[in-house]
Amino acid sequence: MKYLAITAFAVGALSLAACEKAIEAPFDEGVCYAVERGAEGEAPRFNKVADNQPQIEFCAARLEEVRLRFLRIGGSRQEITGAYQGQFIFIDRGGVWLSRTLDGGRFNAMARTGDGRLAMPGAIQRAIDGTPIAVSANPEPDPTAPPTP
Repeated sequence: MKYLAITAFAVGALSLAACEKAIEAPFDEGVCYAVERGAEGEAPRFNKVADNQPQIEFCAARLEEVRLRFLRIGGSRQEITGAYQGQFIFIDRGGVWLSRTLDGGRFNAMARTGDGRLAMPGAIQRAIDGTPIAVSANPEPDPTAPPTP
């Protein structure tokens, strides 16, 4: 009888959790938002940061500017959350992460280089221990090579 009561309680709790409405990012075309998470039980606030952003990377750059401005005026928060056309953007000291949900899994969109700039993860050269050492660039043309047609 005891196990039946525990099972019924667990099923009820899972049912209530499944009914909880997921928070969705706004789908406004080209609009970049900063997201302020509300207190426990409150909905987050979406504050407009920039209009006419052609890609999510541009929105991430605007959010990085906001993050750095707050740090320069004495703020201590290293992370910022944003939203762009239905996706959430998370920026921290490690780089830029994207997700469809506010609390779901994230994937890395941009990583920090050795000097703190943001770059695509495949463009970063790393030392043997995994630390970033430089951003790859187009190779310099060889001045002694014959011109290509």
